[in-house]
Amino acid sequence: MFRNMVTSFLSHEKITTTDAKAKELRSLAEKMITLGKRGDLHAMRQAASVLRDKKVVTKLFTIIAPRFKEREGGYTRIVKLGIRPGDNAPLSLLELVEEQVVRKPEKKTEPKKPAKRSVPAKSAQPVGNVTKVDAEAAPMQATSVDEAASQEVAETPKTSVPEETEECEAKAD
Repeated sequence: MFRNMVTSFLSHEKITTTDAKAKELRSLAEKMITLGKRGDLHAMRQAASVLRDKKVVTKLFTIIAPRFKEREGGYTRIVKLGIRPGDNAPLSLLELVEEQVVRKPEKKTEPKKPAKRSVPAKSAQPVGNVTKVDAEAAPMQATSVDEAASQEVAETPKTSVPEETEECEAKAD
């Protein structure tokens, strides 16, 4: 049955069937297209052993396979159509993908440079979590508020304190 379906699929380039059959047929059809991309005599004979029509084998190797030369897989798509009125079977449309694959150029990422840290003056006096520079030891030559603020260096200790709210689920039971 699948040999007949894959022959009809490659002949018409789309087929309407149930979801389960479409998913199985996709695997077989993509293998046939991969054989067509290989293009040698052995691949042609392998495809001819599955496909029922010599014209479809010729179409596969001359028309369909060159279309997917740049694509490395995913030659088909399944589109869900709904349900069949007679027996409520889910229907799908299996079709060949038409759009061309355009490879994106690889982005060259430059290694990140470490951030430069400003060193406080020799007469720095720690006040809480903020270190302030003594005004007499390092006179301020800043003319704006932003430059004056840049004289202060904020350092926070990087210690991890376990939170009391975090508990193991096993202990809660």
